[in-house]
Amino acid sequence: MIPREALEAGLASLAAHKLRAALATLGVVFGVGAVIAMLSIGKGAERQALALVERLGLRNLVVRARELKPEEAREVRKKSLGLSPRDLAAIREAVPGVETAVPRIRLDATRVEAPGARSDAAIFGAAPEQARLARLEVAEGRFLDALDLATSAQVCVLGPGVRRDLFGQAPALGRPVKIGDVWLTVVGVLAPSLGGDSFQGIALGATAREVYLPVSTAERKFERDPLAAPLDEIALGLAPGADSGAAASALAALLSRLHGGAEDFDLVVPEALLAQSRRTQNLFNVVMGAIAGISLLVGGIGIMNIMLASVLERTREIGVRRAVGARGRDIRIQFLAEAFAISGLGGLAGVALGLAIARAVSAYAGWPTVVTLPAIVLATGVALAVGLASGFYPASRAAGLDPIDALRYE
Repeated sequence: MIPREALEAGLASLAAHKLRAALATLGVVFGVGAVIAMLSIGKGAERQALALVERLGLRNLVVRARELKPEEAREVRKKSLGLSPRDLAAIREAVPGVETAVPRIRLDATRVEAPGARSDAAIFGAAPEQARLARLEVAEGRFLDALDLATSAQVCVLGPGVRRDLFGQAPALGRPVKIGDVWLTVVGVLAPSLGGDSFQGIALGATAREVYLPVSTAERKFERDPLAAPLDEIALGLAPGADSGAAASALAALLSRLHGGAEDFDLVVPEALLAQSRRTQNLFNVVMGAIAGISLLVGGIGIMNIMLASVLERTREIGVRRAVGARGRDIRIQFLAEAFAISGLGGLAGVALGLAIARAVSAYAGWPTVVTLPAIVLATGVALAVGLASGFYPASRAAGLDPIDALRYE
């Protein structure tokens, strides 16, 4: 532990050479700032990845019909119908660990109308279980239910953005809306959610511009492109303890056989996507940590150079102190205190710089950042350790000076 008197004396010595001390701290400032900014960006990216995977469902598997160009679709349809109810039935029967499997249809229509208003939206035919698997929360009314599905009811659930466009601040439940030539009754409004983004190349729509109606209604009362797959998505919920990797392998093999080898579907495994995201993030942390470490190393070299110059300048002062009774240990502590003070001040400035960088990245680049106390403690702790390590050799050299030679030094 460095005595308080030695630390105060070290600060006084630095105050007498402000520019030199400031230059010595620059490496530490940038190193600490880089560590904090890097960890905050990494933590923010991890939190965003978790939020996006929540939208897909960590314990889900998702099969999506691949978008095909018209000429490509004509060739593929010769051997495959695309994602279809037949696939859904086969999955429920043959894929191990599947607890729930629900279909979804995306309609070609993109416009929703109400008396005196209209809105653009992504319109889906869905099953009641879609709300649980896709983490869809309802802010008003209810989601679709089994009776809606069984009776092909002409009802719908609006995203909050569509609701605002059509009805403003007026009540929406029970009001009529029109999609194509079909009139539907609003039974629910979704809560806002994270979306309008992509994760590992998988597009995630924002619920604000989505509309859901029963999948049976979508099949019976709306026309679709004959070249399009009957279903655009099948979401699978796995049973607790089921191996997602084994289920995904079995699912891919089954669909490949059913589709005659046609590559007209994509299989999304959120758990695997999250693992890949974490591996990428860890690599990013290692690279950025190495860059920050180099900055701290350069800062340590700068501190050592300044301290060695200080020893040379104060050789006569060291001789006087030794002559009046100071021990070599006292001299060593004095110079270690100065090195500690330089790294400590640089660490504090680096914390401020790191917080500023994190906020700037969040504000201007749109990346989420999360600054945590462990990141600040780690960065400043490393900076202080670098300062003490860099000051040890100059302090030992000062303590080892011969008092008589030091007094004679000019």
